[in-house]
Amino acid sequence: MAVDRVPVLKRCRSLGLDPIYLGIDKKSRRELKRANRKISEYGLQMREKQKAKFIYGVLEKPFRNYYAKASRMKGQVGTNLMILLETRLDNVLFRLGFGRTRKEARQIVDHKHVLVNGKAVNVPSYLVKAGDVIEIKEKYKSSQRYKDVLEVTGGRMVPAWLEADAENLRGTVKELPTRDEIDVPVNEVLIVELYSK
Repeated sequence: MAVDRVPVLKRCRSLGLDPIYLGIDKKSRRELKRANRKISEYGLQMREKQKAKFIYGVLEKPFRNYYAKASRMKGQVGTNLMILLETRLDNVLFRLGFGRTRKEARQIVDHKHVLVNGKAVNVPSYLVKAGDVIEIKEKYKSSQRYKDVLEVTGGRMVPAWLEADAENLRGTVKELPTRDEIDVPVNEVLIVELYSK
């Protein structure tokens, strides 16, 4: 399986991204050496794509598949792409506060700790639908890991399209998110321009 092993803060610096969007509280004190260099139009489009891929932890081929799926759906392609990325199971767990970072949420799904509508799901890219109930399996709810996670994520805002019950480690997808509810600093229009060349 392909894994992105680039140091997180280094990657955030190169993409001009705040690590807080990844659930990381650290700040890098280094400055980017090429900060005042002019970037071409293609470079800007590429950077936006890399940013979206990095935030959601998606590699190139699945990302391209999401784009193809988004272009077949009704509505704006860029908005559809962001909604598809946002409704991935690992991202929803992160948004509910059951994982400190998206990588940790992905690992929780991989380890078969998650039930969707009562069925075990171990696919991080599983797309949730409106009305889905997501919860941690009963036998893991009392583990120290989730107590530690909830301690860190307790103050995090849960988006309006989700409903979280932190005590019972369960959440409900009330509706699919709109683009306004997705607080990710990505300009999806540039990604659409890049792929439509």
